[in-house]
Amino acid sequence: MFTALVLIMILFQVLTEGILLRPLNITNLILQNSYILVLAIGMVLVIITGHIDLSVGSVAAFVGAISGILIINHDMPVFLAVILSLLVGAVIGAWQGFWVAYVKIPAFIVTLAGMLLFRGLTMLVLKGKSVAPYPQSFQDISSGFLPDIFGGSTLHMLTIVAGIVFSIIYLLIEARNRKTQLRYDFEVSSKGLFITKIAAIIVLINVFTYVLATYEGIPTILLILIGLIIIYSFVMKKTVMGRHVYAIGGNEKAASLSGIKTKKATFWVFVNMGVLAALSGLIFAARLNAATPKAGNLFELDAIAACFIGGASAYGGIGTVGGAIVGGLVMGVMNNGMSIIGLGIDWQQAIKGLVLLIAVAFDIYNKNKLAS
Repeated sequence: MFTALVLIMILFQVLTEGILLRPLNITNLILQNSYILVLAIGMVLVIITGHIDLSVGSVAAFVGAISGILIINHDMPVFLAVILSLLVGAVIGAWQGFWVAYVKIPAFIVTLAGMLLFRGLTMLVLKGKSVAPYPQSFQDISSGFLPDIFGGSTLHMLTIVAGIVFSIIYLLIEARNRKTQLRYDFEVSSKGLFITKIAAIIVLINVFTYVLATYEGIPTILLILIGLIIIYSFVMKKTVMGRHVYAIGGNEKAASLSGIKTKKATFWVFVNMGVLAALSGLIFAARLNAATPKAGNLFELDAIAACFIGGASAYGGIGTVGGAIVGGLVMGVMNNGMSIIGLGIDWQQAIKGLVLLIAVAFDIYNKNKLAS
């Protein structure tokens, strides 16, 4: 899918006559898709366990409404309001996780009920009206940029330095992983292919940071996203909890018989989804500079589509955080590119639907091929 993302970007770069990859548009791509990418990180864990969450858009809207009331109407400090909003998301996730994990009501039904419940509560607490504006410190969550401590004039030098540092860290991690694999006689790619891959990715990293540096530098939300990607990738690949999530999605009964506390793990996956849905709602409210009853509309479908396009299996047990991010970026680039070339929303929805169908069909084809 990463290759597909690159090809889609090249295609729209040509179709938009170079507009897609301009610094301003790349920054806008990050800002416009940040809340969907946050949701996709949580959603991929839910999908890996074999469940689905249809309520995340309504939860994001409800938490955004709560933050607006706390910050704008009651002058609560931004930091405290953000913490309380995330706690509200955790409570909502716990509520839904309880019904799914312990009462054994299908997640589709529980979260469908949640979608209706929290959409109604959003309109109730806002009384059908938007609440605005937020203070600048809250808006900076979504639209702020890191200050340039190096004082660059034409280039944001902190962004250039960050790209170099990240490249070095990536090189060291990949070299260490390859050394470990060789030590245990695992099959690895040839040295030439390994060097080519590393060089290509390092070039991409530094080109990306250079493009950002020619505009305003690194958006604050990009740092939040990178932090989430690193943390959740580590949890899913390197921790017992991550292994348990995959085991439950692969075969819940077998996981239970092997000693995994499947109910507890499923419960915490939904709590996590509630927190990330709350964070997504805060990011969207900060970008919009308002808490509105219509916030979060169809967010759940975009997040689910991102996961499936990024390689998550409709049957559970398969998927990665990185794949979900790539899938989200595919959707984001397609949306942005189609908007630039003037395709109407009707065509955009139709094309996105076809891409989702093809991605799931490809997953089922691979499953059947492996089974045979």
